[in-house]
Amino acid sequence: MSGNRAFEELLAEGAAVPVRGWDFSWLHARASEERPPWGYARLVADRMARADTALDVDTGGGEVLAEVPNPPRVLLATEAWPPNVRVARRTLRPLGATVVWVAEGGDLPVRDATLDLVVSRHPVDTRWDEVARVLRPGGTFLSQQIRGGTVRELSEALLGPLPPPARQLPEQAVAAAAAAGLTVVDLREATLRTEFHDIAGVVYFLRKVVWTVPGFTVERYRPQLARLHARIEAQGGFVAHARRFLIEAVRPA
Repeated sequence: MSGNRAFEELLAEGAAVPVRGWDFSWLHARASEERPPWGYARLVADRMARADTALDVDTGGGEVLAEVPNPPRVLLATEAWPPNVRVARRTLRPLGATVVWVAEGGDLPVRDATLDLVVSRHPVDTRWDEVARVLRPGGTFLSQQIRGGTVRELSEALLGPLPPPARQLPEQAVAAAAAAGLTVVDLREATLRTEFHDIAGVVYFLRKVVWTVPGFTVERYRPQLARLHARIEAQGGFVAHARRFLIEAVRPA
């Protein structure tokens, strides 16, 4: 198979895969990423087992929440993207969870001071005021967040040199939590090796993680994708680094 034909077929393959939900299993053998050392799913399961009422904000397709072995008596989830809402409702039905569509950045559909626990994995934007409002005194917020500058190498491969990240920084999250009246009790950061093994995996990732290259389409970035494909073929892969941080905060009793 010629290199150009392989490139075109890989582009078509990466562009055809559905990107609903937050399940990245299609990337198995096409890309790899180190996991954060703190084990977010395990931490969520631990906190859920001790809560009576809980909410998962930006649940995606409900994939992380579905792993909770002992869900609380009242379990809610919100999601902004309508296709994900449908996926999450199916995924979380066995847990008895209620999944609600909420516009991105919108108010949480919960009364004041009613929740023991709020969790959120990779939120687009954290409404710290809303988190503080819905937590009971002594309640906990636990979140794994995407740090600014994540997979920067991939962004720059398509966009060119970028300025240092100015948002989604851990120190900003700490300040916002404090401004909302919450006390941060844990903050950890991790830099995680991420490797793409073919251009189909890159295309799929960019379609799914839309903030990496805003406005990405295959046609718009075809020349850059061709150069990246050649680099992957020559070097056996393309390495970037994902950035994550874990933050846990409590509403003072």
